[in-house]
Amino acid sequence: MSPLARKMFDLVEPIGVIPYSADQPNEAMFALGFTNYWDTYFAGRAAPLGSSVPAEVVHALFYNFAPGEVARHIPKVWNTTTPEAAIAARQHGCANALRQILGDLVDTPDFARAVELLTKAATSAPLEGRPMYAALRTLPLPRDPVTRLFHAASLLREHRGDGHIVALMAEGIGGLEAHVLSALDIGIPARSFGRIHHLPTTQLTALIDGMKTRGLIKDEATFTPAGRQAKDRVEALTDDLAVVPYEVLNTAELNELIEALEPLARTLTSAQA
Repeated sequence: MSPLARKMFDLVEPIGVIPYSADQPNEAMFALGFTNYWDTYFAGRAAPLGSSVPAEVVHALFYNFAPGEVARHIPKVWNTTTPEAAIAARQHGCANALRQILGDLVDTPDFARAVELLTKAATSAPLEGRPMYAALRTLPLPRDPVTRLFHAASLLREHRGDGHIVALMAEGIGGLEAHVLSALDIGIPARSFGRIHHLPTTQLTALIDGMKTRGLIKDEATFTPAGRQAKDRVEALTDDLAVVPYEVLNTAELNELIEALEPLARTLTSAQA
């Protein structure tokens, strides 16, 4: 496991989750004509792929949705807006949220340096095997520093996500199974976990029973030793694959980036809590 990748995840993730943890991004997307959260999610995240990519491809790339869930939104969302408008609204809403939460921090030299170094890292990684990261890399870099910080964090989040799917597939863990393991990892029974609690009872029961048969879990709230080890291997490989963007920075730059990001991460984490 790469300690650096885990450290950077802790610092960058509070920026990257702004679309899902603040009101302003959803408000900006609703202004386009959407009326429910999941339409805004799929329009915002799938927009870099373009409007012609079918639901089956988005399902494959996102990996962790139940069969049919993506198809309820893709391609329907493109009847409401365009990918270009969705990208612009998402960036605008996220930048507004960051400005409100971070306040005067966005006007400091350290913030400007964080934007510069994080962008350097976020745009440095190879594209091969990173489809969501590659799609996001096709977008122009925003000129506004706050928007650029969000964009850089999004690039790194999608880069890590692409690698996480590789790690899950290497362990033979399906997308819905990954949610069960995540629930148990944070001490929540699988049936209560936000990303799968809405599934039909028969489907959720079959998912849990299948994982019990595979020896990954004892029940809906307890790992087996083998399941715990599988989850740990997934996280370790995810970290190892996620460190690549930061290799473009020398030691001094990396230390400078960490120091500049720490107050931002603290402030955002406190607000999100």
